[in-house]
Amino acid sequence: MKFSIIIPTLNEEKIIQSRLSALQKLKPECEIIIADGGSHDNTLALAGLYADKVVSSEPGRGIQMNNGARHATGDVLLFLHADTVLPDNALPLIKHALNSARQWGRFDICFSGRHFMFCVIAQMMNWRSALTGIATGDQAIFVTNMAFNEAGKYPEIGLMEDIALCGALKKISPPARLKAKVISSSRRWEVNGIYQTILLMWGLRLRYFFGSDPESLAYLYDRGHIWRR
Repeated sequence: MKFSIIIPTLNEEKIIQSRLSALQKLKPECEIIIADGGSHDNTLALAGLYADKVVSSEPGRGIQMNNGARHATGDVLLFLHADTVLPDNALPLIKHALNSARQWGRFDICFSGRHFMFCVIAQMMNWRSALTGIATGDQAIFVTNMAFNEAGKYPEIGLMEDIALCGALKKISPPARLKAKVISSSRRWEVNGIYQTILLMWGLRLRYFFGSDPESLAYLYDRGHIWRR
């Protein structure tokens, strides 16, 4: 079983070198693909030192990850955010979890920040995901290449592409839940405020559930508010 780790990037020069360096120990079981969305800093130059492939497209996580998947040769695609760290035994865990009855899955999550609310937020995310079978991109979604294509790939929308993909994948098989935790950066929460970000994320999910346009949700997400200004 060969893995393709696909990492969408946009101006990640501050962290990309350390993140990709840490992934080198997973070779030769995997290839590392950077799917860039038009970085104008040193992301591409730094990524080229460590990644097996660096591909570019228009910005947008769905667009970028689909572009990365088009260049992937792995049996299993692992979509990893640039600011998320995998557990050391991630690939063996995925190998063990995937079978004819489970063709995709995700990890539990914790956050890098020390504030006690990050533990609460992570636990709520893990419970919600276990209950609904829906994962977020922060939880490092993995899927067989065959099931990814059968699900129609990521919808190329402004936001909630991960939620939409999970909905399509659930029609193929239930997800594998790996209780090993990925570590996701808490930087957005710390910059925008923990409680304000909680309200933002729940507000965006609620609006998406009731049919709001993903492009308008992306506008609100980028500005950190659930209302327009």
